[in-house]
Amino acid sequence: MPSIDITRTHAVGLQEARTTVDELAAAMRERFGVDCAWQGNTLAFRRSGVNGAIEVAKDRVRVHADLSFLLLALKPTIEEEIRRHLEAHFG
Repeated sequence: MPSIDITRTHAVGLQEARTTVDELAAAMRERFGVDCAWQGNTLAFRRSGVNGAIEVAKDRVRVHADLSFLLLALKPTIEEEIRRHLEAHFG
């Protein structure tokens, strides 16, 4: 199964990073119908074709997602979208 693994450092602190990821989760729910749930400082997400998590720490955010083979062709687009969001929200 193809996967995406992107880590981004930040200087906003744990609470602000969690708040930002929570806002991104709301957008993912609305736009893509993704189910999301916090497990400690990790936001697990799932929908048909993708299963992953966003780990939040005081100095970094890590996004890991496993994609179905049906989404393999979209992997570069999905990675770019993730990087764009991380850059916009964490600098």
